[in-house]
Amino acid sequence: MSQHIRPFLKRISELTPDNSRVLDLGCGKGELLKTLRDRRSINGYGVDIDVKNVKECIRNGISVYQGNIVEALTEFQDQVFDTVILSHTLQEIYEPKKVLNEMLRVGKKAIVTFPNFGHWRIRLNLVLSGHSPRTKTLPYEWHNTPNIRVITIKDFRRLCKESGIFIEIEEPYFRSKWIRTILPKWTYNLFSTKGLFVLKK
Repeated sequence: MSQHIRPFLKRISELTPDNSRVLDLGCGKGELLKTLRDRRSINGYGVDIDVKNVKECIRNGISVYQGNIVEALTEFQDQVFDTVILSHTLQEIYEPKKVLNEMLRVGKKAIVTFPNFGHWRIRLNLVLSGHSPRTKTLPYEWHNTPNIRVITIKDFRRLCKESGIFIEIEEPYFRSKWIRTILPKWTYNLFSTKGLFVLKK
């Protein structure tokens, strides 16, 4: 299973009702949808632009749309999904604000996860080395990264506020679970490597 799915897999599963309709944007090979189907008996649908990923989804029995996320979202009617998931894909898309609004048009709620570029290791790496940062969360060089946007938890909160999007749940990701119990929310942008948000209109 992909590295970006693992940290939040259990939590996404907990947030996904049994027998619900789920749309996964940027679904890759369909690993998340397959897991949710096996664990939660969901009716899943994926969207991915990579033909190889789409073929793998089909082999796994996942219904999938091959193409651009924005184009795919326009094909769905209002509120046809219980949950729409965008897992570690927000930083790779060209129209994030439009995508978030469309997610909440076609779904009753949205779950968004992304790497936090505001993490202290990334900041320190840039300051000390003078090079574009590379970490376990962001293992790419500047010339081959799929990421076209630099998103921080703080930036995402502001975007939601400006867009009239309600953040129902915000959860940081720390390598040690106990850290979350002692750190206040205002420190998440500095110490969390990833963020998970549950959104509603």
